[in-house]
Amino acid sequence: MADEARVSRWYFGGLASCGAACCTHPLDLLKALVALGAKGFRAELAAAGSRWGAALSGGTPPPQVHLQTQQEVKLRMTGMALQVVRSDGVLALYNGLSASLCRQMTYSLTRFAIYETVRDQVTKGSEGPLPFYKKVLLGSISGCIGGFVGTPADMVNVRMQNDMKLPQNQRRNYAHALDGLYRVAREEGLKKLFSGATMASSRGMLVTVGQLSCYDQAKQLVLSTGYLSDSIFTHFIASFIAGGCATFLCQPLDVLKTRLMNAKGEYRGVLHCAMETAKLGPLAFYKGLVPAGIRLMPHTVLTFVFLEQLRKHFGIKVPS
Repeated sequence: MADEARVSRWYFGGLASCGAACCTHPLDLLKALVALGAKGFRAELAAAGSRWGAALSGGTPPPQVHLQTQQEVKLRMTGMALQVVRSDGVLALYNGLSASLCRQMTYSLTRFAIYETVRDQVTKGSEGPLPFYKKVLLGSISGCIGGFVGTPADMVNVRMQNDMKLPQNQRRNYAHALDGLYRVAREEGLKKLFSGATMASSRGMLVTVGQLSCYDQAKQLVLSTGYLSDSIFTHFIASFIAGGCATFLCQPLDVLKTRLMNAKGEYRGVLHCAMETAKLGPLAFYKGLVPAGIRLMPHTVLTFVFLEQLRKHFGIKVPS
């Protein structure tokens, strides 16, 4: 007997994204810790260089450079995970999870709800699926709105992740995501919650086109071959393609964002930064593409696998 046709409920995208975040959060945390170790090593080398200069000019013996930080830099994800578990326990791998879930329940829930609800309404009673250009347009609108709605949670998420890099007396020490949102609104004003909304909305557009629009199209193409049915394997292939598309689309914007954040006044704005980056060649916009893919693609695959299972078992029945 053929499976009943079902469509997703409006909140399934948020639930699926939260499930994916629970699986990939340790990976994101470990990547941040490895990056922090590298920054610490660079800082120690710089400080050691200054001490060498002072020692040589003053005639005192030069200080020894500690090797502990250098060894930490060489730790890979597995080694860092074992170190965190040994020192702080398994639950330490989920530090800051509340902020990540809060972001998914605002940003991801909004974009999935708009995209899937509008798509299902538009295609109801039609002969076939939406053409790809309409999927891209719908994904852009959904991602832009979702990025704006998710800006407050995204800011708190970034602050909670960066807290570990600050000295103890400078840490904000938010108890959880809601505490962070409340304290930012109380101490810095409601307007501060939406700082960076333009960049968040722009990135939301690209991610949503790469994930939702490309997933729909990839799934349609895979099913049209006739070799595969609407199964988990099909969902995996389509979501893997979508994760690659999202990574490819977002990387130039992420590179510009990183360069602007690390700039010391050499850029007059986003356009000037883009022009200066272009002088380094087109590949400069895709620096760090592989690490970005390692971070985004597992989350994309898990999100759509969870979403399809929610739709299949708990979705709204529709006439075949």
